[in-house]
Amino acid sequence: MQPLCDPAQDRVVKQVPLPPHRPLDNDLMFPAKNQGKPDWKLIKEHLEREGRIAKKEVIKLVTMANKIFKNEGSLIHLSDPLTVVGDIHGQFYDFLKILDIGGNPEAQKYVFLGDYVDRGPFSIEVLILLYSLKINYPRTIYMLRGNHECRQLTSFFNFMDECKYKYDQELYDVFMDSFDNLPLACIINNQFIALHGGISPELRNVTDVNLVERFREPPKNGLFCDILWADPVDNDDGICEGQFRINEVRGCSYFYGMEAVSRFLERNKLISVIRAHEAQLEGYKMHRWDGGQDFPMVITIFSAPNYCDVYNNKGAVIKFKNNDLNIQQYNYSQHPYLLPNFMDIFTWSIPFVAEKVTEVLFHIIQPRDGEAMDEIVDEDDIAKFKELVGDQQHKNKDVFLKSKIKFVFRMMQIQKGLRQQSESLVQTKGACPDSRIPKTLLDSIKDSNGAFQTAKMADSINEKRPGLSQ
Repeated sequence: MQPLCDPAQDRVVKQVPLPPHRPLDNDLMFPAKNQGKPDWKLIKEHLEREGRIAKKEVIKLVTMANKIFKNEGSLIHLSDPLTVVGDIHGQFYDFLKILDIGGNPEAQKYVFLGDYVDRGPFSIEVLILLYSLKINYPRTIYMLRGNHECRQLTSFFNFMDECKYKYDQELYDVFMDSFDNLPLACIINNQFIALHGGISPELRNVTDVNLVERFREPPKNGLFCDILWADPVDNDDGICEGQFRINEVRGCSYFYGMEAVSRFLERNKLISVIRAHEAQLEGYKMHRWDGGQDFPMVITIFSAPNYCDVYNNKGAVIKFKNNDLNIQQYNYSQHPYLLPNFMDIFTWSIPFVAEKVTEVLFHIIQPRDGEAMDEIVDEDDIAKFKELVGDQQHKNKDVFLKSKIKFVFRMMQIQKGLRQQSESLVQTKGACPDSRIPKTLLDSIKDSNGAFQTAKMADSINEKRPGLSQ
């Protein structure tokens, strides 16, 4: 696709490529040489340059991928070489780095552990490229469901808003129906179980996953819920009151500890649980609860670096080869700036325009001798001005004029304050694409040396499942 033209050569940031000027054509996206499959490399390049895909073609991609998902079991069995990817959360430009680090998708097997959408501003781009890869390599690219692949969370966070901004409600519904088809767990090398959240009191044998009725919105409890929502206890010894205890952080599901995991692994002759679901400073965490064991019982992998643009964490993926497990870390990639909440440029500009218009008005109505306004009007002045405005026959024109000038001067200062406030909000919310972290907390994160822990504490309210008792 041809990029937009820049005849005036006045782009401020010239090193950023010009975006394509129209959506990718169907004939280019689905070339005859690919036998009806999408050209994922062209799509990747097009999206990287901020190009768009027409709604009709996106729906075609989703429909093709759904046929593959529906034929996959809830529990998948894979062998290495293999790359395991954790949460992506709409961070498309970091996803591109994952594909570079994890290995060429043409030759490398991948399993993604869910949470492709929400929080970041490029969830649709992530899904389009992932679905394109899945269609091209249905036996080497696997996508599991995360807790964010549901209607409840995507309407609470920003994926629904992103769909409406870039397309419409219909496309959002198409994606939601597609998420209902995703598998839930994966066995790797007959030694590891990989899933999004964790194990459950109802998960005695790995084959129990196949008994889950997965083609629906995840319920608020039960095995399906636990696979997506459960967490390991956050302590060094893995001690948990009982094998499982209520997960008050999430507002649903359970915490599981060393005893529960040990029994599950022994019963199923596995080595470890690999899961995603939690941001980690280094991009991963080895839960080594039993000091006598060489291998951790649980491994958390998180693949969204600088999560929400404020966490300052690394991302990581797991690479399996010849039964060896290696973790590869990476830092975040720069991405195009978007106004918060997908705000349009006209809404964003109102406080700035209002300030300038008031300034112009102030200068117009000043007396010709250039009388300076060195005081701010108080409440009495405003009342006096209102009284004078209502008296069209008032004889004291000088008082009337000065009151007008003072009033406009005051309005100018108010507009300036509103503009500064708006500017501050745009800066801080721009650092959190879904605007779910309050501005005051974003300020404290920015000024903190321990940004990750501060951000995690500030964002903890968003870890709880919405719509449940707080």
